[in-house]
Amino acid sequence: MFEIFVDSGANIPAVYVEKYKINVIPFINLVDGKKVPGFESGLTQEEEREKGREYYNAIRAGARVQTSLINSGEFRENFEPVLRAGKDVLYISLSSNISGTFNAARIAAADLAEEYPDRKICLVDSLNASLAQGILAIYASQFREKGIDLSLIADVLQETAHSMNGVFTVEDLKYLAHTGRLHKGTALVGNLLKVKPLLCGNKDGFIVQCGIKRGRKASLNALIDLVCDNVVEGEKQILGIAHADAYEESLYVVKGITDRVKVREFINTSYDFCTGSHVGPGTIALFFIGYDREQQGRLANEALKEKRIFSLLEA
Repeated sequence: MFEIFVDSGANIPAVYVEKYKINVIPFINLVDGKKVPGFESGLTQEEEREKGREYYNAIRAGARVQTSLINSGEFRENFEPVLRAGKDVLYISLSSNISGTFNAARIAAADLAEEYPDRKICLVDSLNASLAQGILAIYASQFREKGIDLSLIADVLQETAHSMNGVFTVEDLKYLAHTGRLHKGTALVGNLLKVKPLLCGNKDGFIVQCGIKRGRKASLNALIDLVCDNVVEGEKQILGIAHADAYEESLYVVKGITDRVKVREFINTSYDFCTGSHVGPGTIALFFIGYDREQQGRLANEALKEKRIFSLLEA
């Protein structure tokens, strides 16, 4: 038996955390000096959405937001009781090229492996954020229920991470400028011209631009097209959408996709506070297993249909 861990960057709604028996280690944000946890158990999705509205409204109002890493000591505190109880650990992390959290977990795991040599500690780098990370954890829980070996699960999840797409668009470019992903002057001009970039996590887990549209509606329609043109075996997988206080627009995007392709399930949730603070209020992001993570079309990726993730989902 093993326990599944994620950091709160995985953006899994509390009701799903409880349903799939997933452990969440929260990031702690400071909003004007006040501690705001990235995850709270027991909340309904409506309550999470209201907390998201409060958080992103504070950012709109100019609140000073600071984010922090989960350190190796915190990982040790979470992992060790599980190992001591004779169980193994699976941790699925925020992209190592977005955050140092994966490395902190790796340090803790290396130390614990020496103390608990008979136990397994498997780390999976999602190479992404939000529900691209969280959906992998849900699959891990489903595979655990089927009695699939932990090592095989970890291998399949790491393999699948390279095909798990994360695409998003922002409402205001100034937040990308704050994080250094966009020049401030470019952000100012772009906002005046109503330019909306389409962004994605590339194959290495870095955030890159994959398109550009003029106007909010055009950018949302472009997201719909990206998903519908690239999703693989949608009827077998869970798709995710995360919004930074843009619920009504998220419903528009979900409908636009489900009107065109069949999907097994769609998780719609408020955007994780830690990564959401970097992209800003109004951001809408979508997550799915697709042909090509860098949105360059179906380049020799028909073989993706044969990836082990789908055979395990059907098992």
